[in-house]
Amino acid sequence: MQKELNDTVKKIKLLIETDKNLGIEEYFLSNKNKFNNSDSQAFKKRKRLDGLRKIVLSCKKCKLYRARTNLVFGEGNPDADLMFVGEAPGRDEDIQGRPFVGRAGKLLSRIINAMNLKRSDVYIANILKDRPPNNRNPEEEEIQACTGYLIEQIEIIEPKVICALGSFATKELLKKDEPISKLRGKFYNYKNIKLMPTYHPAYLLRNPHGKKLVWEDMKEIMKELSIKIRK
Repeated sequence: MQKELNDTVKKIKLLIETDKNLGIEEYFLSNKNKFNNSDSQAFKKRKRLDGLRKIVLSCKKCKLYRARTNLVFGEGNPDADLMFVGEAPGRDEDIQGRPFVGRAGKLLSRIINAMNLKRSDVYIANILKDRPPNNRNPEEEEIQACTGYLIEQIEIIEPKVICALGSFATKELLKKDEPISKLRGKFYNYKNIKLMPTYHPAYLLRNPHGKKLVWEDMKEIMKELSIKIRK
């Protein structure tokens, strides 16, 4: 530990000396010491997520692993304030091993960008980590086999807000049977994390009129996270 600390100090001194040679003499640090604390925290969380991913990769709790092309574990900022949770991977996600990269994923990306964020600022995951055949709805056995991994992802990331995309994610996290049309638009408590249910992007592709409602939900999330809303 002491050797690592000494090496770090030497690197910092070298950087400062280089900056002085360039004429840089002042440094501005936030009150939260974000560079040191957040970077270190994100590294630890990413390491934990990598470990969990290896466990999920070898999971055989349900039959879905047999037909997958790639595991779709989740991606994004391991120290994100906002986490999106969907239902299950589709064909494009199974091919690329990444969540929300098909048509619905591109719409989600546009929504995130409209929130003054990038995909790299948030974390995106699904309840299921493997694609159900022909994109059918998840079966209860599959949901129960995989939900524990999602819960552990949430516990590692510790987001301030979770956005549950669609009825499956909302029902599983909130344990409520009401339709998403009744649940969306307000925050619920999930283990002391604020959770906002909203329509799934795939639903919006079929029902464009729902985009206005989803944007209202996103604005509530932005207010909660103190993200400036564009006029």
